[in-house]
Amino acid sequence: MTETVPDLFARLATEKRDILLYGMGNGADKIVAELHSRGAEVAGFFASDGFVRGQLFHGSRVMSFSEVREKYNRETCVILLAFGSARPDVLELICRVAAEFDLLVPDVPVCGGPLFDLPFARAHKEQLLAARDLLTDEASKALYERIVKFRLSGSLEELLDAVSPYSAWDILQKSPMTVRKIADFGAYTGDSAREALQRFPLDFILAAEPDRRNFKKLSAWQETVTDCAVECHQVAVCDRVGEAAFDDAGNRNAGLCTGRSRVTVATATPDSLLQGRAVDYIKYDIEGAEQEALRGSVETIRHHRPALRIALYHKSADLFEIPLLLHTLSPHYRLYLTRERSLPAWDIDLVAIPT
Repeated sequence: MTETVPDLFARLATEKRDILLYGMGNGADKIVAELHSRGAEVAGFFASDGFVRGQLFHGSRVMSFSEVREKYNRETCVILLAFGSARPDVLELICRVAAEFDLLVPDVPVCGGPLFDLPFARAHKEQLLAARDLLTDEASKALYERIVKFRLSGSLEELLDAVSPYSAWDILQKSPMTVRKIADFGAYTGDSAREALQRFPLDFILAAEPDRRNFKKLSAWQETVTDCAVECHQVAVCDRVGEAAFDDAGNRNAGLCTGRSRVTVATATPDSLLQGRAVDYIKYDIEGAEQEALRGSVETIRHHRPALRIALYHKSADLFEIPLLLHTLSPHYRLYLTRERSLPAWDIDLVAIPT
């Protein structure tokens, strides 16, 4: 999976052309820091036309794409994408930039930890292969290999092709399971729960969301649900009951493991929230705390064997550590990998169906 793939950041360390970053924010900060650690520097930053209003970023005036086109060409610069999106209109804008310039997509960890570069992949080669081999079908295995290749190369084309032929919901709906009771960990404002309600005849939803602003919206949605019992908890889900430092970003990025902790929140395990109650399906999308939450779900998983959907993209090692951990906790699952189109390699989910 890795031997013939070029290493993006090793290549950028010897790049002779100017390096420009397309976008600003936390992702750009991480890319700048990684480049600097390798002796490479960013020559400038830009945003799409219409989004530039005289901003400064890292001490540089942010250019518009029109300015970049006037000043540079494919021979004089390489562009690194420094933000993420799944919106089709934004992906189209990015592809327009890539049609005129060499555009690469660095994959920096969402929630900290080591970079997924070639030394990392080689150090964990056996675990990567073992996790891939746990996957049930060839489509999942092919997607897994494509994600690994993208993370090393930063290839936009590889990433745009790294999409599963089916969604997590498709797998669940085609399984023999009856889904009536679910748990949503990282419920945000209830978007996943709403989608589940549209697809299954649910009679119970347990939703956990730690961020106070998100939880307020989740509770407001709860009040509108009349045909299903909804139980909401303002807690961060992990492997222990207590308190922990928390990043209250007020958006999808709020979480325990972002590295930007600002407040303290209550924590709970899935087992402590469910208190022995059976559920048919659990979703874990909790900004890097997925492994801890799985360990806190041992009793529920072993006794009730719900279908699981687990985010695999917040930390570099999640791609292999989470499938291997789940197999250790309970080997009686068929495992699938799904990913919807987005940039960078976000929205990667492990879907586990009990055998």
